[in-house]
Amino acid sequence: MFVIIAGGGRTGTELAKSLLAEGHRIKIVEERSYIVDRLKVEIPPETIILGEASSPVVLESAGISQAQVLAAVTRDDEANLVISTLARYEFGVPRVIARVNNPKNAWLFTPEMGVDVALNPAALLSKLIVEEMSLGDMMTLLKLRKGEYSLVEEKVHPQAVVLGKPLRSIHLPGQSRVVAVLRKGQMIIPDGETVLQPVDEVICLTHSSQLADLARLLGRPD
Repeated sequence: MFVIIAGGGRTGTELAKSLLAEGHRIKIVEERSYIVDRLKVEIPPETIILGEASSPVVLESAGISQAQVLAAVTRDDEANLVISTLARYEFGVPRVIARVNNPKNAWLFTPEMGVDVALNPAALLSKLIVEEMSLGDMMTLLKLRKGEYSLVEEKVHPQAVVLGKPLRSIHLPGQSRVVAVLRKGQMIIPDGETVLQPVDEVICLTHSSQLADLARLLGRPD
């Protein structure tokens, strides 16, 4: 995959490193010369373009016509929107991802502006903190559909309300499913007759709105 990264700050740098490590091709565009000097120490110099990513000429020099993805991660929301719009409507980039620096601007980052995925770090962090406060010992393994669903893991508490019950008799939240049970190092693919035992590690797929309800079933009773 060929990815263009607009913005060579720490977010852009770490993204570039990750993509290169996975074997993807990248170009990273940065207008600040002192940042470019730092980038040349951390990533291959031939992947770096000095210039404004909001300039169509600069984007063309980066090879945007061949890019499958553009990530606009500069420190400026206006620049990220301009870059996203250019990428989508001027150059037809299939996938456009943009960083939202000021949460008050999040409403602007829409498909109509060329943005497929808007990443709002402040909102994401606050949501994660709230989840961690309410989920006890439950561990989130994977987020799906922009965080709408989660794959989670929790050990069955010795006093949990589900203890000793077959799954068919447990009233799980409507959009939650037990997909695996880890017991003494072995993985069990559960069915309705599977009985949960103390310290079973239960892996569930659930809607984000039902995480707390699921935690109350598997964890320590209130």
